[in-house]
Amino acid sequence: MKFKEKNIQIILVIITVLMTIFRFLLNEKGRTSPDSIRFMHFAKVFPVIDNTITPLGYPLSIKFFTFFGFDEFWSSKIVGLAALAFILIFTYRKNFFFREALVTCSLFSLVSLFSFTMSEALILPFVIGFLYISSQIIIGNLEKGRAVFYLTISLILLYNIRYSALFLMGGTGLYGLIFWKKKHASSFIISGILAGIFVVLYKLFFIDYFNENYVKESLEMGLYPTSQLLKELFWGLCTTFNPFIHMANPNRGIINYGIYGLGLVNILLMIYLFIVKPLSETEVYFIFIGIFGIICSFFIQYFYPVNAIDFRLLSAFSLPIWLVYFRKIFQRFKWKTYAIGFLSICSGLFFTLLSKGNYLENRKEVKQFLKNKNLENKPIKFYLEATEDLENIQIAELISTVNADLDITFKPSDTLQKNTLTKHKVLQKIKIDKNKYQ
Repeated sequence: MKFKEKNIQIILVIITVLMTIFRFLLNEKGRTSPDSIRFMHFAKVFPVIDNTITPLGYPLSIKFFTFFGFDEFWSSKIVGLAALAFILIFTYRKNFFFREALVTCSLFSLVSLFSFTMSEALILPFVIGFLYISSQIIIGNLEKGRAVFYLTISLILLYNIRYSALFLMGGTGLYGLIFWKKKHASSFIISGILAGIFVVLYKLFFIDYFNENYVKESLEMGLYPTSQLLKELFWGLCTTFNPFIHMANPNRGIINYGIYGLGLVNILLMIYLFIVKPLSETEVYFIFIGIFGIICSFFIQYFYPVNAIDFRLLSAFSLPIWLVYFRKIFQRFKWKTYAIGFLSICSGLFFTLLSKGNYLENRKEVKQFLKNKNLENKPIKFYLEATEDLENIQIAELISTVNADLDITFKPSDTLQKNTLTKHKVLQKIKIDKNKYQ
């Protein structure tokens, strides 16, 4: 049986890696988003600090791989694949939720993240490291000063990749306060406080130095009505915890009932297993930190503009919950649990083929276009009428994968400049292979 399971694991690893690669190659713009433009531009112009909207961690990881001859786009994909490899190797070597991590990473939602030029791809291996350190403290392998040091460092590293790691800091400290009678409680409390002090210093000496009005400009009360936020929370949770389909039809329709329904059933099954199956202290912590992060992600929307809750925004918090969930399933079904990973990959392959574009062909077209315009290695601006101009910004995303030194402009006067591109200027010269299922 062990030999059989080993073979299953090897096959699942191989197809997960291949699916991650196919996911961005069979996409018309290489699995990028408007935020990807900012990340790649940040990496391109560093050591100039391009903005303080994002921490330094992810852009610097992209920058690191550019020293080996890759451009910013391909470097971002290497970061995603390296993140996937780290999780699997680390959990295997440490004998830490390896089987559970393998099935989790094979979920189509996680595959989509590892193939995406976004910081979630990088934060997930650091979440695994954070969970491992926390578990070692809980079982007593890390104590006192060493425990505080490693846990604090892990929290600081997480914050330097995504600001939402602030919720992990708060959850860590709160866990220590709730279970203050436990021997290890002080380590969680002190680490949460020290990490919080770092956040304050980071704000004073980094964010304020480059943009002293960032926090003031970012905070805005009453952004969304509670009725909207509750609906989006329900939709987000049902897609986040749907093991097969993590996206719903934005135009709605009957298919969404199936997507949300399957996610809801899975959530109810999670709750059932967590209640009827005994939980270890480590598993309790994983569930606690995950739920706390999800709750904070919901309430932050009342005064900070973020996208609607979805699998991407909740990935750092859903990961520990998935690990515990799959452990409970493995305890009941053993190696048959790997079937979930294979089925998720199959559903992902079907979706990818159904909505496929041809990134390499589009990249070739854009590269030739920029070369003809003598803009292949020069700063570029792309004009948009509004940030909601999603169809046009997709062209900018594609261009930024070839030349990352691209800025978005909303000034009509900029269109008179030779280095400013528009949808019309681009599409009158080239044809882009587009995904018809937007």
